[in-house]
Amino acid sequence: APTPRALLCGLLAAAAVAAAEGGRALPQLSDDIPFRVNWPGTEFSLPTTGVLYKEDNYIIMTTVDKEKYKCILPLIASGNEEEEKDYKGPTPGELLEPLFKQSSCSYRIESYWTYEVCHGKHIRQYHEEKETGQKINIQEYYLGNMMIKNPLSEPDQEEKENPKESAKEIPTKNIEGQMTPYYPVEMGNGTPCSLRQNLPRSSTMMYICHPEAKHEILSVAEVTTCEYEVVILTPLLCNHPKYRFRASPVNDIFCQSLPGSPLKPHNLEQLEKQQEMMKMPFRRVKEEEMHSTKEEKFSSIHKPVAVGSHQLLTVGTTHISKLTDDQLIKEFLSGSYCFHGGVGWWKYEFCYGKYVHQYHEDKESGKTSVVVGTWSKEEHIEWSRKNAARTYYLREDGTQTVRMVSHFYGNGDVCDLTDKPRQVTVKLKCKESDSPHAVTIYMLEPHSCQYILGVESPVICKILDTADEYGLLSVPS
Repeated sequence: APTPRALLCGLLAAAAVAAAEGGRALPQLSDDIPFRVNWPGTEFSLPTTGVLYKEDNYIIMTTVDKEKYKCILPLIASGNEEEEKDYKGPTPGELLEPLFKQSSCSYRIESYWTYEVCHGKHIRQYHEEKETGQKINIQEYYLGNMMIKNPLSEPDQEEKENPKESAKEIPTKNIEGQMTPYYPVEMGNGTPCSLRQNLPRSSTMMYICHPEAKHEILSVAEVTTCEYEVVILTPLLCNHPKYRFRASPVNDIFCQSLPGSPLKPHNLEQLEKQQEMMKMPFRRVKEEEMHSTKEEKFSSIHKPVAVGSHQLLTVGTTHISKLTDDQLIKEFLSGSYCFHGGVGWWKYEFCYGKYVHQYHEDKESGKTSVVVGTWSKEEHIEWSRKNAARTYYLREDGTQTVRMVSHFYGNGDVCDLTDKPRQVTVKLKCKESDSPHAVTIYMLEPHSCQYILGVESPVICKILDTADEYGLLSVPS
């Protein structure tokens, strides 16, 4: 029996073949465009809002059991190509000019540093400490001063005069798993960097369109020593079609059964029942958690952060309250209290000693889950024989203490790119914070479908020293 994913690939491949034989040309298939197969039956009206459909844009699919379905495909072409080609409005630099002329500033507060971006003027990171009395000591670095000539400013001007220039490639950055166009503004002349022969620090400000933003700093990343990338969300760029925010709707494929065929293929029904049975133990835990008062015990504040030059997936910071340290540690180590993180399409759920899940919740279609990794003590121990399960740092008094433990979660859902199960290394790290119950989660994908989940919290500081030779933790005695 085909898996739902294989069935979907078959539908899209068949549609591509149909297009090649004289039908409508389909865009290149990509995992950036999500699809979902629906089985609505014959009494069904195509949606009139959102993704577009045409009655004659369909293919006939036949299963191995000779069941026949008429599958109506969405028109996934964006329809923005003509708009982009005909655009004669202001350039990106002109759209952002009011922001630079207002001398307005944006701020981002992290656990130690505060970042200040005064648009077109400077970017500064600083930390304030109150000393005895009312004296305030400020530690600060300028990461860039004064706008250098924008690398796209000349092409912007030429674009109006020479239509060929409009085909120039606009740079993109992976934001929340989607390649997003940005407008770069270079800033140099920052505080001298001692690690680079006192060369001045410099930054690239990456302005991206977000219709609901208020010029927030999405992330600050040090991509090489003393060179930074700063992503800023602004609605001003959204007036330019090439930078416009595009949500990725789920593209529904509607497969209607033809006379003599069941509503849904028999083999698919059987497969879905098997999958539901396999999920039952997890579902029971989740339902119990939903009905408990645990949801009232924490509030979530998401703070996306870029980490190094790795592909960024997502970060979330959760502040937990009304749980004692002892209770929280016991529930966390037993796997009954799970940490959640994520700010974009995908969210992440980490249950210690159980699993790491990636999921998306939608009001209409419910919850879509991907298993990133599941826990097997035996597999982790085997992994720990070849990898460092514990790392240490030296205290000032000469004694060692555990800085971080790493755990291997394998046997996730099979990855389309590698045909191998997904796997994740979970890195649990001590992180001091003013908020004793803050938990920061970030997810990286250094290789296709091989992930790193970073979990940092003051709570973890209390249990790291219990780690055994395999990095396994226990409740402090």
